[in-house]
Amino acid sequence: MNFPEFFAAVPRLITHDPLAELLGAGDGTIEYGYADVVRLAGHSCPTVAGAYLMTHRALTALYPQGHPQRGGVRVELAAAVSDGTAGVTASVVGLLTGAAGEGGFKGLAGQYARRNLLQFGAAIDGELRFTRLDNGAGAVTTYHPGIVPFPPEMQALMSAVLAGTADAAQRDEFGRLWQMRVKRLLIDHFDDPALVVCRSL
Repeated sequence: MNFPEFFAAVPRLITHDPLAELLGAGDGTIEYGYADVVRLAGHSCPTVAGAYLMTHRALTALYPQGHPQRGGVRVELAAAVSDGTAGVTASVVGLLTGAAGEGGFKGLAGQYARRNLLQFGAAIDGELRFTRLDNGAGAVTTYHPGIVPFPPEMQALMSAVLAGTADAAQRDEFGRLWQMRVKRLLIDHFDDPALVVCRSL
């Protein structure tokens, strides 16, 4: 797949996974970019971008020195598992943190478990809560994509595309404008505290 050029300009996330190191997958260093979460989700949208941004912001806050430990963080979502985009967000968060639900890796001799580190329906003041397993430090994030609105012409284009009445030029323009907004979220507002609010616990 040929991705838009801006994907490569989004700041990357470097993690260390001790299980990967133990099992011989190099030194355990795993580097993720936005293209990786798009491959996982199968598409690029504000929700996928937001999950990447919230996770990047929280892990950076929780690990101010050194790389975040993949598998060393519990993640709770305020949304129920059946809520509209909760599954997409959880998939992205799980990729980047290693946290998994009840079907996750159960561990080796009581260590390196990933199972039940990802939970839905939590009573939290935010969208996502990240908690380090080693020291209990936590961060809560909330995403406000509304500060970067769609261009005004998007509504008519979306209606035509979804109704099947758009021609090829209109479909191309719809995709271009869609990704233009994602670019603004990920590039222009990457460090914007109004886009992703991250509060330490």
